[in-house]
Amino acid sequence: MAEKKIQTKRIKRNINGVLLLDKPLGFSSNQALQKVKWLFQAAKAGHTGTLDPLATGLLPICLGEATKFAQYVTNADKAYIATIKLGATTTTGDAEGEVLSTSPVSVTHSQFSKVCQQFIGEISQVPPIYSALKHQGKALYTYAREGVDIARQARLISIKSINVDGFAVDVAQISVTCSKGTYIRTLAEDIGAALNCGAHLIGLRRTETAGYLLPNAVTIEQLEVMSIEVRDALLLPVDSAIESLPKVILNADTTYYLMQGQPVWQAGKIAQGELRLYDENQHFLGLGFLQDDGKIAPKRLIQKSA
Repeated sequence: MAEKKIQTKRIKRNINGVLLLDKPLGFSSNQALQKVKWLFQAAKAGHTGTLDPLATGLLPICLGEATKFAQYVTNADKAYIATIKLGATTTTGDAEGEVLSTSPVSVTHSQFSKVCQQFIGEISQVPPIYSALKHQGKALYTYAREGVDIARQARLISIKSINVDGFAVDVAQISVTCSKGTYIRTLAEDIGAALNCGAHLIGLRRTETAGYLLPNAVTIEQLEVMSIEVRDALLLPVDSAIESLPKVILNADTTYYLMQGQPVWQAGKIAQGELRLYDENQHFLGLGFLQDDGKIAPKRLIQKSA
C-alpha cells in the first residue's frame, strides 16, 4: 500500500503591528497582503488602500489588532511619483490597456508645468471604469471587461501639490500629494486632455501615506530570507497608524472601567474628537472620544494581549 502523506496544519499566530511593505510590480494589493500574511503566519491581516498591479511602493499591512485602525491609513493623504506618457490614450488610462488614440506632441516643459498647476486644489474627478469601485455589488472593472460602460459620478478630491521632476519630449515624471480617493491614472488622462494631446500613466510609485515613508518599507524578497524573529522586529506598533490624534493617559481605576466599556471621567482639558488612550504604563488601550457630558467614551479598544 502506498504510504499515506501526513499534512501538518500551519499554525496561525495572533501577532499585532504594522508592516511597511514595498509592493512589487505585477502584484495586486490582495496578493501582496496574502503573501505577507503567510510569511508572518498571521491569523488576521488587512491592507490599507489598493495599489494597482502596475503600481509599486508603500503599502502598509496591518496585522492582528492593527486592522482595527487600518481605515485611518486608508483615509490619509498619499504621495506618489508618477510617470506620464503624452500623445496616447488607452482603455485603462495606463500602460496595461489598449491604445485608443494617438496625437503628435509639441509640448514644452513650461507648458506642461503650467497645466499641472491647474489641477492643484479641490477638483472634480470621474473614477476610471477600470477600478475596484463597486456598482450593484460588482467591481467596475468586471463590467469593463465585459464591455459594459457604467456611468460614474464625479467625486471631489484634493490635489495638495504637483511637482514636475522630469520632462523629455513626450514623457514626464511628477510628484503628487493628494487626498484619498484620487486616481493618478485619471489625473494623467486629464492633464493630457488639457494639453490636447492625450496621455496615460506608464509608472506609479507610492512614497508616503499617513506619515509612513517608503524608505522604511521592506520588499517581499527581503522578507522571504528573514527568520520569523527578524520579520517580527520590523513591525511598527499598533498605534503608529493614529499618532496624529491627541493622546490621553488614564490612571489605573479609570483604565479598568474604560476597558469594561464604560465612559470615564478624566481630569484636565481634553481635546474634542477622537483620542488615543493609554494606561499609566503607556500601554495603548484603543480609541475613545469626548462626550457632551465631558466623559471619555470608548470607541475601539484592543485586546489586552496586543
